[in-house]
Amino acid sequence: MPLANIHHVTVGSTNPVKLAAVRAVLARLAPDAAVDGLAVASGVPDQPLGDVQTIEGATTRARSARDAHDADLGVGIEGGVVETAVGMRTCAWAVVATRDGAAHVGGSLSMPLPSTVATLIRNGVELGHAIDCLIGTENIKHGPGAVGILTEGLVNRQQAYETILAYALAPVLGAELYGGTRAEYGGLVKEDERSPG
Repeated sequence: MPLANIHHVTVGSTNPVKLAAVRAVLARLAPDAAVDGLAVASGVPDQPLGDVQTIEGATTRARSARDAHDADLGVGIEGGVVETAVGMRTCAWAVVATRDGAAHVGGSLSMPLPSTVATLIRNGVELGHAIDCLIGTENIKHGPGAVGILTEGLVNRQQAYETILAYALAPVLGAELYGGTRAEYGGLVKEDERSPG
């Protein structure tokens, strides 16, 4: 469903992969919307640990970006890692911040990491740098990312981010199903506080 009144979207990052993912999704929903990127602090470590910290980083990015440019939507995308009983796994979360102060969350992208990569991360190395160390690349996170390397291109980082952004947009696109109503400020959701977000 097109969001005809969405004219300006700001992404809380200048990473070209994140910007490309947001532009690809918005091209289908609001093709006339301008999408720009802004370097903002996430408020969490460079390598977030766990879902809670990763979601917090994405939320801070989304809200800061929206507020800074008074955009119709702010988008934050954050990748992290999670320790599990079967080893370290990836996680990634997208947050869409709206004018009414809501923050809609979507994501996960759980993928097992090689033990060598997990060891590097536990020693303070970011996931992207750990992959660079493993295969001899440089700045892989601005390209296919860990997901692209570890799946041998079956999934690339942009595609993964497009999916989690679509998940985060679900309460915006299907407002009535989430207990919200359409508001005047762009067809976005103005949700009651009890609604899931």
